[in-house]
Amino acid sequence: MPQRTRTTRVCRDCDGFPVVAITTGTRHTDGTRTTLRVTCPACQGTGHTHPASSLARTGR
Repeated sequence: MPQRTRTTRVCRDCDGFPVVAITTGTRHTDGTRTTLRVTCPACQGTGHTHPASSLARTGR
């Protein structure tokens, strides 16, 4: 059977991984690592992009 292709467009900046956790190198008092959650600024954490309108593509 043929495979279906995705209909949603994946963000080209984050490649579909919109939220990441970055360790700061320090630890809490209980021994767990301190992390920062960072979201993709291009898709605002959704992982998908919307197609550009035709006016935006032509430069008007």
